[in-house]
This record gives sequence, C-alpha cells and structure tokens, in this order.
Amino acid sequence: MIISGIQKFTLLDFPGKIACIIFTGGCNYRCKFCHNPEFVLPEELRKISQNFIPEVAVLNFLKGRKGLLQGVVITGGEPTIMPDLEAFIVKVRALGFAVKLDSNGNHPEVLRTFIEKKLVDYIAMDFKTSLPEYQKLVGTGADEKKILESIDLLKEGKVDYEFRSTLIREIHTQEILEAMKETLKGAKRLYLQTFRSGITLDPSFKNLHPFSGDEMEATAQLFRTTVSEVYVRGE
Repeated sequence: MIISGIQKFTLLDFPGKIACIIFTGGCNYRCKFCHNPEFVLPEELRKISQNFIPEVAVLNFLKGRKGLLQGVVITGGEPTIMPDLEAFIVKVRALGFAVKLDSNGNHPEVLRTFIEKKLVDYIAMDFKTSLPEYQKLVGTGADEKKILESIDLLKEGKVDYEFRSTLIREIHTQEILEAMKETLKGAKRLYLQTFRSGITLDPSFKNLHPFSGDEMEATAQLFRTTVSEVYVRGE
C-alpha cells in the first residue's frame, strides 16, 4: 500500500462514525479540477515519497485508537488501484474498525469483491459528469461501461453508499445535469459538492466558478426527482 497521508480524526467523512482518513497515492484518473494533484501525479508523488507512511505504522496507530475511533475511511488518489488493498482492509477490520471506501468506480470488479466478502461497510463513489463527457473531464483512464457497472452495483443496495458530484458552472450544463440525473435514477443518496477554485490539476480550471447556494439547491431539487436523498455539501 502506498499511504501518502492520514487525517487522525473526522466526524464528517464516515456517516454515523467517529473515524480517521487514510490517503493512498496514485490515481487512474486525471480530473482537471482535482485539488490534490500531489496524491495523483507520479512526478508529484515522487517528491513526497520519503514521507509515505509504512503500513505497519498505520496499523499501530489504529491499535492505539481502539475504543476511540469507530471507522476508517480509505480514500485517494484512487484506492482500488492498489493490489494489496484487500489485504490491508482485512487487517483493519481485524482490529474492529468499520471501513468506508472512496472510489471513482472505474474498477467495479474490486467493489463487487469487497461487497460480496463484506469487507466494506460504506462506499462513496464520485460521479463526475454525464457518461459521454467523462473522458473529456477526467482523462482516457475512464471507462464508461465500468463506471455504469459500478453505479448499478451500488444501486443493488447490498452495502450502504452514496454518490458524490462536484459541480462547476462552466462544465455542468443543464443538459449534462439532466443526463446525470437519469443515470442515477433509483439511487439512494447523492451529495452535490461545491467546486473549490485555486489549486487544480489543470491550471486552466483554477479560475472556473462554483454554482451559487441557490443554484446548488435548485440542482438538488432536480436530482430529487430520481434520487431518494440529495444533499448539498459546501466546500
């Protein structure tokens, strides 16, 4: 496991759990609006490689937090590209922690395995844009069929889950939002996230704009026609 960072405490990232967050390094996407390029780009990862946290150190930290923390959030980068992710999750669960996995959904076979083996308690999947527009926004690593497979897998409801979409005024047109709404039809939960300008993987995105609070709420109402629970999450 390439563990690039750890946040020792969160009340927000794992619904209903006091948790910590473990960040993995590396990603199969190149989301133009990504504000953590240091966890994504190989050249940036090399710069911080001396600060990677050994797996044993993370497990020892968790042993010391038994009874204080209830869950562990594994995020990235993209955790599902790690070949030893399953083995790591098994070790975390053996310590008595619930596990939430954040993913871009490009590896549905990994998600399916974890669900079938009951290795994860909650999955948060990023849903970036309408399926035909994916590669424009996140790069050629995105596979439309696999993303849809992951969406349909979560909709089966065998594990608790949410979808998350970060909305950008110049990117998410009404047409794209309508298409996204239809793709998520029948889903349980969606969080609409406000775009944060500033540091972005693609410098041209740093000056793009978020939707206003009223516009985000109107978009939430749109998605509520097909998704059971829709919330707006500010940045």
